[in-house]
Amino acid sequence: MHLDRLHEILKDAAAIRRVRRLRPAGGSGDKVFPPTYPGPGNSPVHVFEQRRIGEETRTCVLLDSVQSQANRMELALRDLLRSGRVWIPHILIDFQDAKDGEEDLSDLGELTSLEAPHRVFDAIFRDSELDGTSFWDSPPGLELVRAKPEQATALLELSPTALVFGCWHSTGQGGGLGAKFPRALVSEIVGVDAVSGKRSGSRIDPLQIRREVEIYKGAAGWGFSKQEAGDKAKRVRPSEVNHGNIAPTIQELGVTIDHALQTVVISLPTLRRLRFPINGEAHEGRDQAARTALAALALLAVTAQDHAGYNLRSRCDLVPDGSASFEILDADGGVDEFPLDLEAACALYRDAVKAAKEAGLPWPEQPLRLRPQEKLVKIVAESRRLALAGKAEEAEG
Repeated sequence: MHLDRLHEILKDAAAIRRVRRLRPAGGSGDKVFPPTYPGPGNSPVHVFEQRRIGEETRTCVLLDSVQSQANRMELALRDLLRSGRVWIPHILIDFQDAKDGEEDLSDLGELTSLEAPHRVFDAIFRDSELDGTSFWDSPPGLELVRAKPEQATALLELSPTALVFGCWHSTGQGGGLGAKFPRALVSEIVGVDAVSGKRSGSRIDPLQIRREVEIYKGAAGWGFSKQEAGDKAKRVRPSEVNHGNIAPTIQELGVTIDHALQTVVISLPTLRRLRFPINGEAHEGRDQAARTALAALALLAVTAQDHAGYNLRSRCDLVPDGSASFEILDADGGVDEFPLDLEAACALYRDAVKAAKEAGLPWPEQPLRLRPQEKLVKIVAESRRLALAGKAEEAEG
């Protein structure tokens, strides 16, 4: 894929897609563990559904959702950025000097818009400041607040990934009526021909502490009397403070699958709806250069995840089952394939960025650096204090 070709297909093609076959790293028959969601009685369950694949209806299980895939691709892009292989404009919050009393938050380092759950419109950015001014009240913050699909220049300048993966100013004016930018890139991974499995659990205590031992648990931890355990102490079994044997349990968790499918779709009409005026003036050539840069960024995100691998969670490692080309879906339904690896995607992205700059689009070479507001530092510090108190109680148990 060359820049001229990508530029042309942005004009009228329907989509770029890739369907990639994956398999468990442990081989055929190895159990994998999909994500769990609250089920009846708040018990953990996997998401099963019937899907049409080819001419057949097959039982599938969700292995990685659209939202999770977006987050993984953003982190893969962040790693590329940190390695120096590409540059992606982004917003950064610097916690390195953040402190509340004795609570030091410098370990948080620098948090970027490639990591925040709601991207540039996340509450973390809302509760930060630029040069002493609340971010939303600063000039770049106000530009973001005013952004909409026909005026997307501010997002392109500050965080183009938000235009690729979608964002919503849900805390904006009018109770969440802020601008919505739909996802241009959608990816999902499902397991095909899924068969539900079981997961067992138990604990054999090497100290052989018996359940009949009388103990109490309260605000001060656990002890042999209510006074020793502290406020709100009540009698508990040793297993409730992580001592003693825990009886074996069996849960309907884990699956075996025939294979997994990752389906990626880059919607070109979504990109074509975006406009990028400069000083209030729109220009079709400039708009096209911006869309091409965003399409190149989307392709880079997909190949960056390929490079990072498909370790979705504990006991859910997938590996590609052969190579897979991208497909261009023409407006008339025609299909044209092209291969693309990470090195080629990096080169394509750099070429697209160069063309965007030459078209007069803003593409800063440094992040917009914010600092957390005092109240944000305080709420994080207070949460840590509470968490540590909770951990101390567990440790005492």
